[in-house]
Amino acid sequence: MTTIRSAHPADAAAIAAIYNHYVSTTTITFEEAEVAIDDMANRITKVISSKLPWLVLEQDGKILGYAYASKWKERSAYRFSVESSIYLHQEMRGKGFARKLYQHLFDLLRQSGVHLVIGGVALPNEASVGLHEKMGFQPVGAFKEVGRKFGRWIDVAYWQLRLE
Repeated sequence: MTTIRSAHPADAAAIAAIYNHYVSTTTITFEEAEVAIDDMANRITKVISSKLPWLVLEQDGKILGYAYASKWKERSAYRFSVESSIYLHQEMRGKGFARKLYQHLFDLLRQSGVHLVIGGVALPNEASVGLHEKMGFQPVGAFKEVGRKFGRWIDVAYWQLRLE
C-alpha cells in the first residue's frame, strides 16, 4: 500500500537518489551536478520553513517519489503563486502515482490560500506535459533555448493552474 506524507530532512538521501537519476541522465532538470544529501536536506528545510508542502510517496517504508511547492518569486505580491515540482523513481512512472501526489499537493495548497500553481517543463517531455494537462494546467508560454545541457539547447514551457 502506498501512502503520501510530509517530507522531513531525514528523507534527503532517498529524495536525492530519485532526483540525481534525472540530473545525470536527462534534461528534465537543468542541474548538471548531482545534489549532495546535505544540500537536499537544506532544500527540504527551506520549503518547509516557508510554510509550503513537500510530500513523499512511500510504499513499505521506501520513498518512491516526491512533490513540493516553492515560492514563484520573492516579492510580496507573488505570495499567492507557487511553482510545483514532482519526481518519481524511474520505475514508478506511468502508474498514476504522479497524479495522486499532485492532487494531494494541490489540496494542501488550496487550504493554505494559494491561488496559482506554475509548472515549468523542459521540452520535449511528453509525460510531464500530459500530467500537467490532465491535472487541469493551461499552457501559458515558452522560452526557447533557455538552457543548455548535454551539448544541446533546451526549451522550457510553462503551464498554470488556478486553484480557486
